[in-house]
Amino acid sequence: MNNKKILIVDDDEDLSFIISEMLEGCGYSTAHASTAEEAFTILTDSKFDLILLDINLPDSTGFEICRQLRETSSVPVIFASARTSEDDRITGFDTGGDDYIPKPYSMKELLSRVNALMRRTYGFGNESGEMGFGNVKINTASRTVAKDGVAVNLTQREFDLLEYLCRNKNTAIPKDKLISEVWGAFSEVEPSTLTVHIRWLREKLEDDPASPVYIKTVWKLGYILEDKA
Repeated sequence: MNNKKILIVDDDEDLSFIISEMLEGCGYSTAHASTAEEAFTILTDSKFDLILLDINLPDSTGFEICRQLRETSSVPVIFASARTSEDDRITGFDTGGDDYIPKPYSMKELLSRVNALMRRTYGFGNESGEMGFGNVKINTASRTVAKDGVAVNLTQREFDLLEYLCRNKNTAIPKDKLISEVWGAFSEVEPSTLTVHIRWLREKLEDDPASPVYIKTVWKLGYILEDKA
């Protein structure tokens, strides 16, 4: 699964450890938060590809976390809770959840739901992890980039930004959306930081960085990776 990152938000330390072990054994990387405050702190500094979210937390609810997430991020969310009433399920979906799995559940079922949601969100039908535009090729599995067959050295953040732009080719993306999806849902990164990273990508990938053909600015909105091929 290309080492996608999953945040587990649950105050049950033992269960979270078991889930982490299972997911990491299947190629994912994980992080854990036991409170809403800890989850917000982690999401300020890190980007995740999926969040497994309990409802009952010591200092808040999973519903509230999801509501705030949806103000800035479209990261997939699976609610996992012992609260199994119809009202709770409806609330979970109404606040922006993508799936709802009742406790207790088997690790096999959880993995199946995680895999299915990852495929729906990120299109994992392309097992090679290859994508690209123009004379640029990107391999998401090995996190490598080549231009005209020559390797291009990108920082981790540059790669994440390029991958997100490429997954959303020909779509204008607002600056705040790019920041939340690449740096973290509650990131305090300034727009100027994004601007600098865009400039670095152009310098490494465009033939003429001053007149970019692919990574373009959308006036008063953000950026677009345009590929007419």
